Amino acid sequence: MILNRVNINQNRIKLIKSYLLIVVGSIITSIGINVFLVPNKIAPGGVTGIATVVYHLSNGKIPVGISMIVFNIPLFILGIKYIGKMFIFRTFFGTILLSAIVDITHPLTNWFVESYLVRTEYPYYNTPDLLLYSVFGGLFMGVGLGLVFKSGATTGGSDLAAKVINRFVPNFTVGQILIFIDTAIIIMASVVFKSFIIGLYAMVTIYVSSKIIDAMIEGVNFAKAVYIISEKSDEIANKILYELDKGVTALKGKGMYTGNDKEVLLCILYRAQISQLKNIVKTIDPNAFVILTDVREVLGEGFKSHENHD
Repeated sequence: MILNRVNINQNRIKLIKSYLLIVVGSIITSIGINVFLVPNKIAPGGVTGIATVVYHLSNGKIPVGISMIVFNIPLFILGIKYIGKMFIFRTFFGTILLSAIVDITHPLTNWFVESYLVRTEYPYYNTPDLLLYSVFGGLFMGVGLGLVFKSGATTGGSDLAAKVINRFVPNFTVGQILIFIDTAIIIMASVVFKSFIIGLYAMVTIYVSSKIIDAMIEGVNFAKAVYIISEKSDEIANKILYELDKGVTALKGKGMYTGNDKEVLLCILYRAQISQLKNIVKTIDPNAFVILTDVREVLGEGFKSHENHD
């Protein structure tokens, strides 16, 4: 009985935390949209990109948030049928919240443009730096959407459209469909705004935001996985264990050319320890075969705790 109550409380905490992430993520994303992207006509694909185009074509009469909701409605109808109700509910919450916050914080657009923070006495610096705005717009969107995605939801738009289309066109991955949709929207925005350059800046925004999202969801690339094939694997393993204070695992391998059994050492290290490892291997066996590969996230002893992992 007590265990059931504990589990119920834990589930409630997780649920509250997930929705809190959606709220915080939506606020951060809206800042990126209103401060950096919309004022400079940077349309970074998706429903946000279409809403940005509509906003400027209507001379600001049609709010960005309202357009986002309108364009997402048919996607939700299809999503409920083809994706799943729980996912769609959280996505619906995230989309409505983001759209509302975008319109609520819209005054930031005019305030930022007219603020003394971006105006100086020098004419050159009064010219908008679109590269800077596209990078920081992507940064804010990446952090915000990364928090929303970690909650198990999305903010609708091209992500939801790509998932629905994938049901009908399984030969293309969701990622490929997403690239196609965003590219089409960027081209449309470039034609409407009569500026090829703005389209390129929008691509910069998408690139930056996607990298930030990956880093938040998969973890920052802070470690390296090392595979070592050597005739002196025991000696190398001991040095790693006692000099670098890192665990080593011996995997069973077989040389297909010689037919001989071999041990393949596997070790996860921080990047700062790679130089030490190379010196150890070089000193013991200059002929050793060493493979280094990036690791997104490591859970376990000596690294991040499983308890702190979402």
